[in-house]
Amino acid sequence: MTVSIKLGQLAEVLGATLRGAEDKEITGLATLQEAGPGHVSFLANPQYRKFLADTQACAVLLKPADAELFAGNALLVPDPYLAYARISHLFDPKPKAVPGVHPTAIVAQDAFVDPAASVGAFAVIESGARISAGVTIGAHCFIGERCEIGEDGWLAPRVTLYHDVRIGERVVIQSGAVLGGEGFGFANEKGIWRKIAQIGGVLVGDDVEIGVNTAIDRGALADTRIGNGVKLDNQIQIAHNVQIGDHTAMAACVGISGSTKIGKHCTLAGGVGLVGHIEICDGVFITGMTMVTHSITEPGAYSSGTAMQPAAEWRKSAARIRKIDDMARRLQKLEKMVEAVTSGVNASSDG
Repeated sequence: MTVSIKLGQLAEVLGATLRGAEDKEITGLATLQEAGPGHVSFLANPQYRKFLADTQACAVLLKPADAELFAGNALLVPDPYLAYARISHLFDPKPKAVPGVHPTAIVAQDAFVDPAASVGAFAVIESGARISAGVTIGAHCFIGERCEIGEDGWLAPRVTLYHDVRIGERVVIQSGAVLGGEGFGFANEKGIWRKIAQIGGVLVGDDVEIGVNTAIDRGALADTRIGNGVKLDNQIQIAHNVQIGDHTAMAACVGISGSTKIGKHCTLAGGVGLVGHIEICDGVFITGMTMVTHSITEPGAYSSGTAMQPAAEWRKSAARIRKIDDMARRLQKLEKMVEAVTSGVNASSDG
C-alpha cells in the first residue's frame, strides 16, 4: 500500500509550524539514519541529534528549540514523538477488514453480529455473544458464550475469549492472547489439591491494547478488571481478581498474582513481578525485573535487585551478601562492646 500526502497537509493534521516547502510529497516514515527523500523522520531523543546533519529525510519533526540544528524542511511541534505517533496511522499498511461473516466461520444462531462487523475464516462465535459494529474478528478466533465486544474492536487471528468476557470499545487484542482462562485456584485437603470453580468473568474497558500471548484470568468470584486506556505488552500474566487502573502500562513478561490492585497511570517495566493481595497506588513507576512484595502507598519510582556488573565483581558481591547476616551479628556485638567501654569511661570521669 502506497500513501502519499503533502507536507503542508501533514502540518495541518498536526497543527505544526512548517518551515519549508508545502508541496513536498511524503510517502512514509523512517528513522533519521534510514530515511530517504520521501520520508518524514523525528528527533525525540537528544542522543540522536548527531544524525540530523546527514539525514536524507524530506522533513523532520522537531521541537522549536532544535530547529536551528537542521537546515532542511521541518515540522515544529511541542512533542515530536507524540506527533510521530499521530501521523504513523496515515502510513499503516495493516489490511482493512471487509464487513461480513466468512463462510467458514461458525456463529451460534442466538449470537448477535452487527452487519458492520467482520468475522474471519474459521472463527467461532458461541451462544449469546454480541459483536458490535466495526469489530474485526480475525481468522481462527474463539468467542465464548455471552461474550461482548464493543464497537471498533480489533482481534488478531487466534485470540481466545472464554465465556463471559466483556470488552469495551476500540480494544486491540493481539494473536495468542487468552482472556477468561480459569484462575489458579485450589484448596488443599490433606496434601491433595481440590479445584475451586472460577465463576467470575473478565471486564475490559475502552481503548485497551493487549499484546501477543498475554493471559488475563477470569475472577474466582468477582470479575478481573482492566481499566480504560490500559496498555499491556506481550506475554504478560494477570491472575484472577486483579484490578488495573485506567491508563496503566506494562512491558513484556510482567506477572501479577491474584487479587492485586494496581492504580491509575502506573508504569511497570519488563519482567516485574507482584505478589498477591497487595495494592499499588496511582502514579507508580516500577523498574525492570523488580519483585514487589508489599503494597506501595506513595507515588514514585521503585526498584529491587542488583544492576548488572562484570561477572567477577558480581561473584565477589554475591559472596559478601551471603555473609551479611554474620556481619550484622558481629557489628551488633561490637556496638555493645563499644557502648560498655564508653559507659565505663564516662563513669570513671564522673567519679
